[in-house]
Amino acid sequence: MQTKEQELNSVRMLGLKLPTDPRWVNMAEMDLAEILTDHAYCEQKAATSCISLIQQYPDRIEMVRELAPIVTEEWGHFRQVLAELQKRNLTLGFQRKDEYVNKLLAFQKKGGSKDDRLLERLLICALIEARSCERFRLLSLHISDEDLQTFYHKFMVSEAGHYRLFIDLAKSYFDEDRVKARWQEYLDREAEIMKELELRGDRMH
Repeated sequence: MQTKEQELNSVRMLGLKLPTDPRWVNMAEMDLAEILTDHAYCEQKAATSCISLIQQYPDRIEMVRELAPIVTEEWGHFRQVLAELQKRNLTLGFQRKDEYVNKLLAFQKKGGSKDDRLLERLLICALIEARSCERFRLLSLHISDEDLQTFYHKFMVSEAGHYRLFIDLAKSYFDEDRVKARWQEYLDREAEIMKELELRGDRMH
């Protein structure tokens, strides 16, 4: 069992300012169909986000090259979650409103240039991946089902890489001090969002 200090250290490594309430894992495993359904749609939306970035910024050659395989990977993750549902004789439910992501999107700076909007989108993607990584880590450590511990450990490793990729892309296209300053603003707002949202075991975020 991880100590509270170890949990806090893992969150700090991702830059996050508020750890997930430890009760979340117990709530999530009470109805695996619900959390797996939400996870599946998170993977689907991650693939869609990367496709959208490629479509809107085809001139960002490095980004297109880096995100193209991520699209394939995220869609593969969606299929893996579907397979896990099937293995457990569970059914994919309907997609739900993602209040966490919607609140992050509402924090985007309005207006500005196309490049300004790119920075906002890269940082939001990085933040979603970081929080997903943190929650996958909790599942890999604390969920009672050993098969799911292994299952979520693999997702944790993948999301950590995606988080780092989006941050690195932002720094490659924009002044590093600007990226760091805006990233801290997003981290502060994300901590507020975590406090605002009801703790739910049927949501990945």
